[in-house]
Amino acid sequence: MTFEIPSVVMSKEESLELKSNPLLQDFVFPPFDVIEPKHVLPGIKVLLKQLENDLVALEKSVEPTWSKLVDPLERILDRLQLVWGIVHHLNNVKDSADLRSAVQEVQPEKTLSDSRKRIVEGQIKQAVLNGVSLLDDKREQFNKVQQELEKFGKKFGENVMDATKKFEKLITDKKDIDGLPASALALAAQIAVSKGHEKATTEDGPWMITLDPPCIKSVMTHSRNRSLREEVHRARVTRASDGELDNSPVIDQILKLRLEKAKLLGYNNYAEVSMAMKMATVDKAKQLLEKVRSAAWSAAVQDMEDLKKFSREQGAVEANDLSDWDTTFWSERLRESKYDIKEEELRPYFSLPKVMDGLFGLLKTLFEIDIEAADGLAPVWNDDVRFYRVRDSLGNPVAYFYFDPYFRPSEKRGGAWMGDAVARSRAFARDGASARLPVAYVVCNQSPPVGDKPSLMTFREVETVFHEFGHALQHMLTKEDESLVSGMRGIEWDAIELPSQFMENWCYQRNTFFGLAKHYETGEALPEEVYLKLLAARTFRAGSLDLRQILYASSDLELHTNYIPGGSESIFDVWRRVSDKTQVIAPLPEDRFLCCFNHIFAGGYEDYAAGYYSYMWGEVLSADAFSAFEDVGLDNEKAVKEVGHKFRDTVLALGGGKPPLEIFVQFRGREPSPEALLRRHGLVTAVAVSV
Repeated sequence: MTFEIPSVVMSKEESLELKSNPLLQDFVFPPFDVIEPKHVLPGIKVLLKQLENDLVALEKSVEPTWSKLVDPLERILDRLQLVWGIVHHLNNVKDSADLRSAVQEVQPEKTLSDSRKRIVEGQIKQAVLNGVSLLDDKREQFNKVQQELEKFGKKFGENVMDATKKFEKLITDKKDIDGLPASALALAAQIAVSKGHEKATTEDGPWMITLDPPCIKSVMTHSRNRSLREEVHRARVTRASDGELDNSPVIDQILKLRLEKAKLLGYNNYAEVSMAMKMATVDKAKQLLEKVRSAAWSAAVQDMEDLKKFSREQGAVEANDLSDWDTTFWSERLRESKYDIKEEELRPYFSLPKVMDGLFGLLKTLFEIDIEAADGLAPVWNDDVRFYRVRDSLGNPVAYFYFDPYFRPSEKRGGAWMGDAVARSRAFARDGASARLPVAYVVCNQSPPVGDKPSLMTFREVETVFHEFGHALQHMLTKEDESLVSGMRGIEWDAIELPSQFMENWCYQRNTFFGLAKHYETGEALPEEVYLKLLAARTFRAGSLDLRQILYASSDLELHTNYIPGGSESIFDVWRRVSDKTQVIAPLPEDRFLCCFNHIFAGGYEDYAAGYYSYMWGEVLSADAFSAFEDVGLDNEKAVKEVGHKFRDTVLALGGGKPPLEIFVQFRGREPSPEALLRRHGLVTAVAVSV
């Protein structure tokens, strides 16, 4: 993508920056191998000066035609989004003090440019939500609020990351790590080595326990040391809640600013602002959550009774008083007993190379695409990152993506995500092509290879990879040539999870499952009876898991509708009040999970604020979409291909060019229904609510 630099007067220093700064150079793929924190501030400043001149020129010469208004605007928006997106991505995957400082320093300038950008947005609703219709004094206040929100959102995320890094527990006695599988011990020893304990080994330790996701999951699921589970759980739910990393005041500031923003725009609360650009309304979102909650409650109560009974049979002293740090452990033991499945024993059958081969084979069947390694074609930010090319059935390249699979606790935030590196665009086509091709980031945080073994995955990690690739597919297989609505751009946020959750369903489909579940050493397929048990276990504790999602979503909506910052009720009062209605076990009095709830408070997650319900809303859409394949028979390859092509040509291809409801109806032939979701979760007795 070539930067077309306008003819503006620049200082000698700016001209030098333009020639030497890798962020401002002409490149096809971002030059991750040479970008350094020192490039951020001067590069963004020069870029913003150029874009400001572009905006001024556009405003003076604007004509109400596509080529005279939308194309120039797209070039301005794309250049800013591309460069800032590179910086934001590096901040997530290669964190450092210098990069943080540079981003912090340039943040206010970037925000002002975004505010100016809003003035020329052609979409009236988005422009209004961005404060364009406000009078001068209110517009100035609105922009200040936006800058403050970005500052506090960034601070929130950094506090969570730093608090996560801060917890380290060194274990030297073998009896204290009883129950942890070999893969977890190998990882804990590897972490210990990285922290200076050079002689640490899997067998003899010492072992380092952290709050990074793979570590937490192993301890809470497998450790027989109840006191260790309790310590890790308490550390997890009190992260970033005291001292200099305390996010409590940060949350109050964010909620106060969001409410102020809503009032400036003429809304009653921030949830109404959020819903203005989503499929749902506040009432419809609450209605769906309540319908699923009421359907799931009795099942969750029974789940807890089953756990108590089982733990009593095992002679557990805590059987009659299970705590949060017990439920995951005993749930896994019950699942192993009921379905005879030991998740850790399945890891050898889910090696990353085999999983990726199986995934790519499925995508070829469903969407007629081929994915091939293209390492070396584009610079990467870490040696573990892979680069791939996507080709259509005729062999033509249609997209590219980076894949960053392993966790790096010293520099990479937790979780998994898909990022928009470069969007498909007609305006940015080059070398005679009809459109610039899209490029995606796919980022996970699973255990890295240990010794000669490849990365061995849990089945849930397999689902995570499929999930993120669902997002990537919508970005990469778009047929929209206008970048403002290509891929995931322009899609209402509560419809964003449709393709990602849709892809998770294929992990359980027989042909797909056996295409990826092969022993990494022998190539032997996972036994048939294990597959059948995994299938049967899919609804295990579904009621409890649904209630956990509803706790997050309902707390989010409550904080953004009825909560009054600085009022008589604290954010933790809200959390406990919602927990009373959605959780069979009450949270600890000192539970401060909200202080690490990145999805609704950290910078870069703005769409999830008053929008966490979107996961369940998206589940309704995705379950209904997958049922289209079930209707024709999952073993009917010809019919599955036909439905797959239709899914590609609608849900994946049309991007934000049409309303998501219209696209769904075009694919499914009717509006979505929650029946498929309730059936999948084993809650078929629930009364359906129409979406």
